Formats: sequence, structure tokens, C-alpha cells
Amino acid sequence: MLGRIPVIDVHPLVDLGSRPAKATEGEPLPVRATVFREGHDRLGAEVVLTGPDGARRAPVRMREQRPGTDRYEAWVTPDAEGAWAFEVRAFSDPLATWTHAASLKVPAGVDVELMFLEARLLLERLREQALADADAPLSADDEAAITAALDAATDEIRPVDARLAVLTGPGTQELFARHPLRDLVTVSGPYPLYADRRRALTGSWYEFFPRSEGARLDKHTGKVRSGTFKTAAKSLERVSAMGFDVLYLPPIHPIGEVNRKGPNNTLDPGPDDPGSPWAIGSRFGGHDAIHPELGTFEDFDAFVRKAQRLGIEVALDLALQAAPDHPWVTEHPQFFRHRADGSIAYAENPPKKYQDIYPIHFDDDFEGVLAEVERIVRLWMSHGVRIFRVDNPHTKPVIFWEELLRRIRETDPDVVFLSEAFTRPAMMHTLGSVGFHQSYTYFTWRVEKEEIEDYLREVSSESDHLMRPNFWVNTPDILHASLQYGGPAAFAIRATLAAMATPSWGMYAGYELFEHVAVRPGSEEYLDSEKYQIRVRDWEGAEQSGKTLMPYIATLNRLRRTHPALGLLRNLVVHATDDEHILCFSKTFGDDTVIVVINLDPHGAHETTVHLDLEAAALPESFVVHDELTGAEWVWGADNYVRLDPVGDVAHILSARRTA
Repeated sequence: MLGRIPVIDVHPLVDLGSRPAKATEGEPLPVRATVFREGHDRLGAEVVLTGPDGARRAPVRMREQRPGTDRYEAWVTPDAEGAWAFEVRAFSDPLATWTHAASLKVPAGVDVELMFLEARLLLERLREQALADADAPLSADDEAAITAALDAATDEIRPVDARLAVLTGPGTQELFARHPLRDLVTVSGPYPLYADRRRALTGSWYEFFPRSEGARLDKHTGKVRSGTFKTAAKSLERVSAMGFDVLYLPPIHPIGEVNRKGPNNTLDPGPDDPGSPWAIGSRFGGHDAIHPELGTFEDFDAFVRKAQRLGIEVALDLALQAAPDHPWVTEHPQFFRHRADGSIAYAENPPKKYQDIYPIHFDDDFEGVLAEVERIVRLWMSHGVRIFRVDNPHTKPVIFWEELLRRIRETDPDVVFLSEAFTRPAMMHTLGSVGFHQSYTYFTWRVEKEEIEDYLREVSSESDHLMRPNFWVNTPDILHASLQYGGPAAFAIRATLAAMATPSWGMYAGYELFEHVAVRPGSEEYLDSEKYQIRVRDWEGAEQSGKTLMPYIATLNRLRRTHPALGLLRNLVVHATDDEHILCFSKTFGDDTVIVVINLDPHGAHETTVHLDLEAAALPESFVVHDELTGAEWVWGADNYVRLDPVGDVAHILSARRTA
């Protein structure tokens, strides 16, 4: 039912307010609503937050986004983790109504003294209300403004236009804004938000296979010896030096021996082929065990502790599937779908086939599967894991994730879940709405300027209440054609886009070495994919030869740490350019503004004029920009010439100073 002053189309709402919208501690977010009323009297609207402590925060006044649209907006910031709520309050604004009427009537000589009498009564009411409001007491400046306004309202000797100038001037209007009068108050809400810890929003992710870190080729036998947690721990310094603060590990559990895959996903493995880590479970255990070649739980704990000392959180893969020789197959046969002949069908994702994996079936023992997965998650939580990357959650029932994530949040709200769901938007958004903190995205396949611009707008301001994006430049499954044929410049371009445009981005090991060869033309699979074999990389040799992107990656992550604006999602503004290969966007938080201009063409130089929306970016007509990559400085304004050559600079990353 509508209130006295209608408030409709409130945002952000998830499922009409039945689930909380995404929020983060310290992250500004917009609240919007359409607010209107009958007649000519003016109205006001404001947002009131209620924190996890049950205390209401001070109202934040909403402003009409564009005159005549009745669409109002205010930005609010949860200042603590936990469950929040917000209300939109609309009210008749007698002070604004008087200001509008007096500005028309007094100059026309209509009801002049009546208008000043109404002003005096409203000012007296304002003072009485403010004196009674302990949360918004009158300051000395407020008292001075009230006194000046009352003098103007009652001094009939002073010229009429001078009296009106005081009452409609900035001093009085600012007083009215600080202490509004509210009639016919209409409340819409409360509506839920949930503010997660900052890691749910912001992080630089790196993925490596522990078995490849420290692995070495035995020159005598020609066999590759697996790395371990002890050897992988030595690689943590490399990860830290590049500025990454989340390290994601593919499954570290025993790998199935039945139907094990060979190199490049072949079906005829040799006796020494290690198999895919996603084929979980063998005679050595299942999801609650560690592959014996990697080490022990003590080794894993030491690995996690060292990462924490370096400022890195360890994220672990949660892949709900089993190898044919996983203990679940015999201990919990009801976890799997059996065909008419009693056999279990392996997993498929056409055209891909996974003969070494049995998918979980949830409908015969939903509670049993839920209890077992919760046990496993809590086991790894007890070993220091507070982030889980969930493999293919879109192939499991959404209600399963909703209940599992609810149970974990209830006791451990700091635990973060990343959804690896490259699928239809409805599923991706719903997974976010039921509790996933982040999601993989379509970023990898957005390569042209227009589609990148549209996607940046989508993830930052259209789906942000449902899903937080994590932009990955590559994964063990995805080697995009732009990287296969774009050369080193393409790697720098994609890393710049991902690291600067979103607060969370990710990179799979080998990217910094420009690994780009696909298993066959037209495929996105790597040749000699690390999913099926151990890869021995010469990190030291790459650094010595300079054939690495590591220094540039370190610079990108350093800029992310030093510029608060880059740690937010909803503050992105896309700006126009005249060239189809040059993209520009900015991010602003307080006094920190970063402008990013990127040449999307790795093969050629391009020049253009960049047209900045100064109002949207909160920038003055003239300001100084400092190129964080080269140290150069220029004076910029609304229209600026840019030339970028991938042989030298693929991008400008500019920090803005507001005084030229």
C-alpha cells in the first residue's frame, strides 16, 4: 500500500527485499527510489541506515538525479560488518515549499508580508525542533543563521529584495538542509543489506598448482618430480613480490587412479602421469585428505602460516565431485546418480567429457550431502582457510548453496566464497544473491571497446547489488585467442584492464611468462595443460632475461594498494573517446581520482581525444594528471589528446590533482 507520499522502485533490493543486497564495510553504495506527490508543494527524501548494533545512523538526504525525473539517490556507507537495513523516508518539505513560493511571489508583489510571516513561523519551528533533537544540535553557525533569517523576516524597514535575498541565500538554505522540517512522513522499508569484510570486495588473486612449484626434471630418469608444500612455500615470496594478497590453490586432495587422464586430457595415461587435481579421491582419501606427494597437514599449516606472514590469504578449491575411486563411492553411494545398469555416469560439459569424475547427485540424500560438505569446509577452515573458490556451482542446486553458505555465515561471517560459474546471467546473479561473495565473469571474452564499456557499466552499477565481479585474465581452462595471438602487449593490456577496472582481479601462473600456445587452433585449452601434468617453469631465468611481465604486475598491484579509489566497484565512470581502440574510465573516492586510458590494440599505435565527464568524475575544469607508469605530468581538462603505442606504453594510469 502506498503511503501519503508515494515511494516506489526502491534500489537496491534483492527478490523484493527477501534477501540482503551486497554491501561491504567502508564501501559507499547508492540507494535510489522514485518519489513524487500531488500538487506543487515540495518534497524531500532521505535514507536512514540501521546497523548491526540496532542503532540508526543519521539520515542522508537524497537528491534528484535529473530534474523532472522524480528519481532520487543518496550514497551511504556501512561502517561495520554484519546485517544492515535501510529505509527510504519521503516527506513534505515546508521549507523548500516556502522558498519556491517566496521566490515567485515576493518579486511579483504578491502576499509579500504574508510570505515573510510564514518564514518567521517556520524558522521558529525549526529552532524548537533542533533544540529538542539531541542527535543534531544547533551549532553557533546555525544560531547565527537563524538570527539573521529571523531579522530579515521581521524587519519591515529593510528593502523587500534584501530581506528575500537573506532568506533564499546560501546561508539560510544550508541551515534548512542541515535541519529539515518533515511533514507527512512516509517510510518505505526496512530493506536488508549485508556488509561483508573488505576481502569480499577487494583482492589481487594469484593461482598456482603446488605440485608445479619447485618441481624439477630428473635428468637421469627423465621423470618430473612433484613439488610439495615445502617447495611451494618458497614461491610465496614471488607471489608477494608481485603484490598479490590472495593465493588460490586448485584441489590439493588425493587424485583418482581409475580413468585417470593423461597429458592434454588424453585417455591413455602413463604410470607416472599425475592426473587432474579435480578428479578428487583415491585409496589415499577424499576431500578431507591431502595428496601424499604434496605433504602432510603439518606441511599445509606451515604453508598457510608463511603466506599469512607475507600478507597473503590462502584460498582453497571446493569442487563437489569425485573420482571413481573416491571413498564416497562406496561409503555414500546415495551421493551419486546410478543408471539403469547400476553404473554411475561420469561428468560431461559438452563438448568436454570428464571420464575421471563422477558428479554429485543431491536429491536422494540432500541433508547427507549438505552435512558432509559442511564438515569438509569447516575442516579446512580449522586449518586457516577463510576463502573458498567453488568449482562449477551452477551445476548444483541453488538451494544447496543457500543453506551451506547460511550455516557458514552464521558462525564465521568472515569466510568468503568465490563462484566459478561461467553461465547464464540469471544463475550467476542468483548464486550471488543467495550468498556467494564474488563471481567469475565474462570479462575474459570481452575484448572490443564497446562490449568492454557495456560490461564495465553492467558489473559496476547494474548487477552490483547481486554479484561482485572478479576479473580473471586467464585460468587453467581459458586461454583466450587475444592472448594466443596478441603478443606481450596483449598480456599487459588485459592485466591493466582487470586490475584497474575492478577491485578484485585474478591471474593464473604462467601469464607473467606470456604462455600463449593452445593445444590446437580454435581451442582455449593450453598446450600441455597444467591440469593434467606437472609444469616445470624457469622463473629465475625469466627474471634474469627480462622476458616476464612480473615488474608490470607488481606496479599494477602497488597502485591498487596506494589508491583507495581502485579498491571500490561502484565508482567507475566510462568516458568517451574518438577512437574505437582506446578505452577510458575513471574511479573516484574522496580526493583520490584515477583515470585509466588503454589502447586495446596490441599491434598498433592509436591517437584520439579523450572527452571526460568532469561532473561524474568530480573533477574541476582544469587539473594536473600524473602518469603513474612513466612519471610524466600534463594539465588536463574536459578534452585531452592521447597517443598510445603498445611498443612502449599500452596505457596511461593517471592520478589527478584538483589544482593545476
